[in-house]
Amino acid sequence: MPKNPRKESPHKLRPDAAEIAYRVMQEATGQAPRTVPGEGAKNPEAVERGRKGGKKGGKARAMNLTEEERAEAAKLAARARWKRGAGD
Repeated sequence: MPKNPRKESPHKLRPDAAEIAYRVMQEATGQAPRTVPGEGAKNPEAVERGRKGGKKGGKARAMNLTEEERAEAAKLAARARWKRGAGD
């Protein structure tokens, strides 16, 4: 069942095509400052917590897998790499 977009916070909703066009027009005419995707202040504490989880995630997962499960995951990854091509 799809989520009701009204229940989500307003800053998480994506703008529609008309809103994007309006923003582009404002930026092009100098009425609004140019925006760069991904730009903005990040909470350093949140960044550090995310980095910690990412660093230990693979090792923690590998410790919980059996030898057969690790081998199967390695085969799956190798197939994906070969399917993509050696030069990529």
